[in-house]
Amino acid sequence: MIDLHTHTTCSDGTSTPEALVQEACSAGLRALAITDHDTFAGFDAALPLARQHGLELICGLELSTHLESGQNGRKATVHLLGYFLNHPPPPDFREWLTTISSTRRQRNLQLMAHLRKRGIALAWEDLPLPPHALGRAHFARVLVAKGHVPDQHTAFALHLSDEALAGIHRKLPALTEGIERITRAGGLTSLAHPVRLPCRELPAQHSLIGEIAGSGLHAIEAYHCDHNSQDTDRLLQLAGDLDLLVTGGSDYHGANKPGVLLGKGRGDLAVAYAVLERMKHHACISNPPLR
Repeated sequence: MIDLHTHTTCSDGTSTPEALVQEACSAGLRALAITDHDTFAGFDAALPLARQHGLELICGLELSTHLESGQNGRKATVHLLGYFLNHPPPPDFREWLTTISSTRRQRNLQLMAHLRKRGIALAWEDLPLPPHALGRAHFARVLVAKGHVPDQHTAFALHLSDEALAGIHRKLPALTEGIERITRAGGLTSLAHPVRLPCRELPAQHSLIGEIAGSGLHAIEAYHCDHNSQDTDRLLQLAGDLDLLVTGGSDYHGANKPGVLLGKGRGDLAVAYAVLERMKHHACISNPPLR
């Protein structure tokens, strides 16, 4: 079994990169992709230990992008997975990612001001990472620890959801730009957790995925902890209709996503190694390994 969607403390997970490798080995995973948000820091830190343990570690990331939703021009956030299967991402792509991290810092400064207006005063010392690396899950855990809310779900519902943070937006690249940049850097792109797209009706969702596929998308994440069996079957069929690859993973965040297990999702996730083999085959054809 494999897991192609995981997070470490370098973004919004609670396992260090080294601990995640140990957990993957204990779980009997054959391959693991670290897909931290907008950074390769977790992969870089985990690679030496993965090699020692004979774990196949895939270089990946989850890129935050925006999509015009058509609802009063509102820009919806859409996550794009990128996998670098033949060679590491080039320096210019890594440098570009630092500009994405800077937008996270600005958003978090606004988020702190937003919480202060609601009578919740947090100090940066209360938070586990510097402003450019913090995700909303980190804020949620601190709000729970300080007694402002009973649990993380309530923290998001009251203070951290898109609705609660109306007017506070990160300046993100367009989804089409994300696809183009990852592809140009030698990566394979996959639309993360399609059930979270801004359109809920299935015909509209399928139409939107078709439009995104036309922008050069390589795959969709058919296997995910938020997908039930009907969702997975539907997305597998859609991938076939659109001639797309499929990817899959637990979206493991450790304690930041209770109930989601590494490699198993909510208990019934099973991503076969054949999924990765098909991704590798495509990568070898479209972007041959460096000699």
